[in-house]
Amino acid sequence: MQELYAALFLGVLFLTLGLHVFSLPGNWVMLALMLVWKYFHPAMDAGWGFFILMALIAGVGELVQFLTQVYSVRRFGGSGRGNWWAIGGSIVGAIVGAPFFFGIGAIPGAFLGAYAGGLAGELSLKRPLPEAHKSAMGAFFGTFLGVVSKFGLGVLMFWMSAKAVWPS
Repeated sequence: MQELYAALFLGVLFLTLGLHVFSLPGNWVMLALMLVWKYFHPAMDAGWGFFILMALIAGVGELVQFLTQVYSVRRFGGSGRGNWWAIGGSIVGAIVGAPFFFGIGAIPGAFLGAYAGGLAGELSLKRPLPEAHKSAMGAFFGTFLGVVSKFGLGVLMFWMSAKAVWPS
């Protein structure tokens, strides 16, 4: 019976990776669920070190997602305003895109929102369209790279969790 509960729980943890599609904090939800599992299964072979490492990985995921977008916009010649508008556009785009394609629309919505926000931010500074477009492409690529990196770290967290949860 323990294997059945563990398999069901791991299925739920796997589904938390899907929260990245909606630009939601899937890695943090996974960490919270693991803490709940530990509370109800105190014999699980995972101590404070395990949970601190999971929290560090989740934090690094957030930091990498943010920094890749900031770096990409700067690398493509963008301004601070364009960067912040791209971040806001990414959030708005994910929310607007979420109702489409059973929620999968949040992914292209976030990327296109980052582009649109970055473009609008640069144009608001009276930058020429070709320069604003280049900066907005940096926001698009940075958002993509950040989401993929954060998802990859979520897969690592899932693997660690699966090893800890599965009964020996």
